[in-house]
Amino acid sequence: MDQKLQQANELIVLWTSGDREVALKMVFMYTFNSKAKGWWDDVCLIVWGPSSKLLAEDQELQDYLVRMLEAGVTIQACKACADSYGISDVLTNLGIEVKFMGQPLTQMLKQNAKLITF
Repeated sequence: MDQKLQQANELIVLWTSGDREVALKMVFMYTFNSKAKGWWDDVCLIVWGPSSKLLAEDQELQDYLVRMLEAGVTIQACKACADSYGISDVLTNLGIEVKFMGQPLTQMLKQNAKLITF
């Protein structure tokens, strides 16, 4: 497949909100369905800031996260944020790639991936 077409069909969901209702009724629902229904070829959820704390504490969100991983969603979390909350190990144990995200997000944006934020 042409590299431009691949990039044009990649969605990055940047989730920063610590609001549980936003997570369940928008972020997780759209992210999961985007991959499961083939709306986007590649879907990446980035957990950043207060969302990481919420995820570490909420079993329902953790269960939903497993469904997203099984559907093929790539899930990454900001290490600086997770470290500041003391939850890097919790997120890693959920199957999330925890790493410093500034440079990777910048690269995604430079490659013209579509970005939606919550």
